[in-house]
This record gives sequence, structure tokens and C-alpha cells, in this order.
Amino acid sequence: MRRSDLSSDLSKDYPWARLHSLAFPVRLDALSEVLDDIRAAHSQTRHADLRLAENAFIGTSADSNSVREMIAQVAPTLATVLITGESGTGKEVVARQIHELSGRKGPFVAINCGAIPENLLESELFGHERGAFTGAVVAREGRFEQAKGGTFFLDEIGDMPAVMQVKLLRVLEERVIERVGGNRGIPVDVRLIAATHRNLPERIAAGDFREDLYYRLSVFPIEIAPLSQRPEDIPLLVDEFVHRVNAEQGVSVRIADDAMAALQKYCWSGNVRELANLVERLAVITPNGKVGARDLPWPIVEREVAAQQRPEILSHSIRPAKSESLVNLPSEGIDMKKYLANIEQEMICQALADTNGVVQRAAELLGVGRTTLAEKIKRYGIDMSRFSTPH
Repeated sequence: MRRSDLSSDLSKDYPWARLHSLAFPVRLDALSEVLDDIRAAHSQTRHADLRLAENAFIGTSADSNSVREMIAQVAPTLATVLITGESGTGKEVVARQIHELSGRKGPFVAINCGAIPENLLESELFGHERGAFTGAVVAREGRFEQAKGGTFFLDEIGDMPAVMQVKLLRVLEERVIERVGGNRGIPVDVRLIAATHRNLPERIAAGDFREDLYYRLSVFPIEIAPLSQRPEDIPLLVDEFVHRVNAEQGVSVRIADDAMAALQKYCWSGNVRELANLVERLAVITPNGKVGARDLPWPIVEREVAAQQRPEILSHSIRPAKSESLVNLPSEGIDMKKYLANIEQEMICQALADTNGVVQRAAELLGVGRTTLAEKIKRYGIDMSRFSTPH
């Protein structure tokens, strides 16, 4: 077989092989075509990650039932949807299910606003005309045009730059786009769904997000509760992920009752994504075996161990006395988010004090990942020098 034939065959199954065939100097339009093919191939390899979208939003909790009801209610309409919730809760799953139930014949096109550099985002969304900038040898459709007749999912909309917020607002109002370097309006027929893990009202107050855009996006808001607030969903999710691993890798894993109980008590800072990763890890460590509580990673079972060693902590922090309430609610009300944030900050400081400022140990005490705790320390502006033991 000739080398050219081999390269052609490889490029069909492995689009990234086409990178070797690019002529130098590389033309931007040729590179863009190859990258588009690679993205498309990558999305196919993520079929397993999207299997949940083919089923219903999994869970039997009241929160999950409410989400499913809202999906069924809004899917047949053209209303713009804003999905909020912590990272890993399944916002894209909800968006895909809305698309599947909408009856729209066009494709589902997704883009992460926080993953694309600001100087490339406009071209990615709206496309560009030939000669719009150096390397733009041919005109190129943007994601809005690619989603014609279908659904366009803007993930992490809270990270969108201010300049692009203005342009997106115009698209929502007029349903018309202009390519970079162009001067003609192009009508777009798309259903728009946006999602974010950020608190948009707080970003509006800080001047980082446009209030008018927020109201345009949140025509129909859907909030997904964190996994820690719906532990009854965990057994069904575990069953789904076990089935997925079995189908993909040919191995299975069984979760013992004590292990399942520990999973339901864990805080799951990474939410459903963290749970899926754990099941895959357990299938690698214990293929075709049974997983007990002692086989789970330490942070998951740590809470039960800590409760046995220091029961007074749980008795004061979780179980209120029968004769008195844990919190006295003022008659004028409180700002619950601010109140809970203050409690979280105090707990972080206490854990850091108990561990002499060792973030890893403090994270273990709090039952969260080290990266998660580091982000919270930065967010709250906690001075770490307070907790270091002087030498």
C-alpha cells in the first residue's frame, strides 16, 4: 500500500493523523478543518458519557423528579433555558435531554465559553468571512450556524467576556448574527440553552455580568441540586455507571451494602462526575469483585471513622437537641447563602488550625478534595500564615 493511501485510510478513522499531512507554513483554514474533525471524533468517543442523556435524568429524589418535570414542560417550547448548579451535577445531560425531547431536527451543538480564548470566541460563535484576519483564507461558519434547526448549548456562560455578552444579547433579541469581517446579517434558527456553575446575580452585582442578558437567558431556569443533597439518587447512578463500565470494558463490580451506605453519606464535592470516576476506578482496582466500605478511598469513609472517634463533633454540628433548635431564625429573616458561607469559612479555618495549615489534611477532615479546599481558601481570602506553626 502506498504511503498516500495509508494516510488517507488513517485520516478516516483517526482524524488527528491528518495533522502530519498539513503543508508548512500551515494555513489557518486547513488547520481549522482538521481540528473540527478531531473535535467531532472526540465527541464520538464520549458516547458513554452521554448515555445518560438517552435515558431520563437519573434519580428518584424530589429534586430529580422536579428536574425531569421541568425538562418535559420546557422541551416542546422555544423558550431559552438557563441551567444552574455546581460543576459535575449533569447540566449538559439536562440540555441534551431537552434537545432530544424538543423534536428539533437539527444538531445539538455545545461550546464551553470558559475554554476558548477571548480573542477566538467571537469567530468560534459567529464564524468569519474570508480575509477577516490573517490566515482567514476561506469563509467559515460559526457554531450558531452549525446548530441551524437544532439546539445551541452555551456552557459556563458566566465566564463569557463582557464584549461577547453584548453581542450575544443582540443575537437573542434579533435572532441574527454577523460573521467576523462581515457586514450582513445572517438569520439563525436555534434553540438556545445556557448553563453555569457561577452565581450570576452575584456577578451582576460585581459588574461582571450583564443584568439584561441574565433576564434574557433565564426565561426558564432549571437548578440542579448537588449530589450531596439527593443521596437517594446514588444507588441508581452507581447501577448506571457499573452497567456502563461493564459494556465498555467487559468488567463489572458489585457494591456491598456498607459501601453503598458510605457513598450515600459522602459530601461529593465533584458531584455526579466524581461518582462516575470512582466507579470506574473501583472497576479497575476490583474487576468482577465486590467492593466493601473498607475498599473505598479514605475521604469517603473518613466521616464514619471520625464520627466513631469524635462523636461529640457530630452531636453538636449535625444533631440538634430535641428541646431546642440548632438555629434561631430572626423575625426579619437572613441571607441564607451568606450565613452558610460564613459557617463554611469558619469550618475551613478550624480544620486548618487543627492541622497546622496542612491543606491536604484539612481537606481530609472536611471530606473534600485538596483542590476544592484550595479554591475555597482563595475565594474567602483566608490568610494561611495564621495556621503555620512557628519554627
